[in-house]
Amino acid sequence: MVLLHVLFEHAAGYALFAVKEVEEIGMLLPQVEESVLSIGKFNSMVSLAAFFPFKSAQAALENMNAISEGVVHADLKLFLETNLPLSGKKKAVLGVSDAKIGAALQEEFTLSIQTGGVVAEIGRGLRLHFHSLVKGLSGLAASKAQLGLGHSYSRAKVKFNVNRADNMIIQSIALLDQLDKDINTFSMRVREWYGYHFPELVKIVPDNSMYCRLAQLIGNRKELSEESLASLEEVVMDGAKAQAILDASRSSMGMDISPIDLINIERFSNRVVSLAEYRLELQEYLRSKMSQVAPNLAALIGEVVGARLISHAGSLTNLAKYPASTVQILGAEKALFRALKTRGNTPKYGLIFHSTFIGRAAAKNKGRISRYLANKCTIASRIDCFSEVPTSVFGDKLRGQVEERLSFYETGDVPRKNVDVMKEALKEATDVASEIKRKMEKKEKKRKKKEKKLADLTPNHWLVLNTWSAVVHNGDADTPVVKKKKKKQAAEEMEVEAEEAPAPENGAEETPGKKKKKRKAEAVDEEPAEEVPETPASEKKKKKKKKEAGD
Repeated sequence: MVLLHVLFEHAAGYALFAVKEVEEIGMLLPQVEESVLSIGKFNSMVSLAAFFPFKSAQAALENMNAISEGVVHADLKLFLETNLPLSGKKKAVLGVSDAKIGAALQEEFTLSIQTGGVVAEIGRGLRLHFHSLVKGLSGLAASKAQLGLGHSYSRAKVKFNVNRADNMIIQSIALLDQLDKDINTFSMRVREWYGYHFPELVKIVPDNSMYCRLAQLIGNRKELSEESLASLEEVVMDGAKAQAILDASRSSMGMDISPIDLINIERFSNRVVSLAEYRLELQEYLRSKMSQVAPNLAALIGEVVGARLISHAGSLTNLAKYPASTVQILGAEKALFRALKTRGNTPKYGLIFHSTFIGRAAAKNKGRISRYLANKCTIASRIDCFSEVPTSVFGDKLRGQVEERLSFYETGDVPRKNVDVMKEALKEATDVASEIKRKMEKKEKKRKKKEKKLADLTPNHWLVLNTWSAVVHNGDADTPVVKKKKKKQAAEEMEVEAEEAPAPENGAEETPGKKKKKRKAEAVDEEPAEEVPETPASEKKKKKKKKEAGD
């Protein structure tokens, strides 16, 4: 009797299910497929043997990364050692969904592993009914765990250093190749279209980009004159060619063209010229990216060929993992399989054929130099992939070695030993790396100093602003108060003088009071904004005045 256990990896944890009646299930496979959808039937087929929940989201991510790489994690090993019956009368078979992790488990535990057939169908049922088979796990909680782990896993896979992003190189080289094809197609369209009007121009100017610029400049050939010679010479960079264009325009056999057709040709030529200019900018961008991501590979084999190798491999890491024999024929897979199928000669080179070294080598040495160059490319890609500080020292030294090997094939001069070259390169690379690190540290110190200065200045700046605003507002407010105090003092002095003066007759007695009232009214009219509260002393004086008036 075979005892089949199925390992199921979920975002919540590892689960081990015991499968009942293995032989019967194996024979009735279509019935298994139907019963997977029903939880009642499926529950009678499998039972939960053990469940190991992940302690945290970080632990779940680590376990999933290990499984995706085909590595047995310590948690998984402990879980299986604890719960899987490895010894006994019944033969234990472990079913897993992934063949890669199955091979790793077989090597670790020396037990029988099953991946396809019944295990795949049971795995489908477990994915569907997992939250029902595990107690205490709801469907919502299982969905949340899956979503969270999915985001974390994707983020970890996508995460990369923006300065060492080989994804940008892959996209750039693909766009560069596409632009080459498109510019070539569009230029041929301009040649054919404008050729109806000025057919002689094609023979004088064979370059596509220059032809489009001339079609844009000339327009109607009948309008060309001696005055246009300078502008023509500026485009073609040759006085004789400019004169030949002028002469050909006078005796051209082309048909007349309407202004609207000419406008369309000029607009299309303008687009082609702008595409050609953008292609040059993109090539410069690719060169700068390669100097950041893979400087040694770019120094050895060139930016474009190096970028094509990275693009074909999928990433710089993948290229670094390839052996030299794979790098040598990378890009010639079709020829390789055709040769294997027909038992012919296998290809000697793939994408590295576009390197200048293979073109310079003699026909009998092309295979030898391509093998040597692929070897050096592998070394350069590994250095670029795993070095912390990117430098082109190793690339320059490896290029020198390839040059020496090429001259050895031609002249017989013995090249330097690889050990000596690498020692020299390592010494130079250490110096360059320390210099780059020193500059980076200096730059970082400056940045931190600047940030600290800004942080120190900011509170003081606000303090100054607040103080200034307070001073301004208080100043505006204080000014009328001072004026009021002065006026009040003057009014009190007048009152005292009025009291000390001899009392006149009844008729004349009322005038000072009236004058005082007028002065007070004027003071109120002048300063209506703020009213100063009356003091107890002024109230006493008023009462005293009323009393005197009553007497």
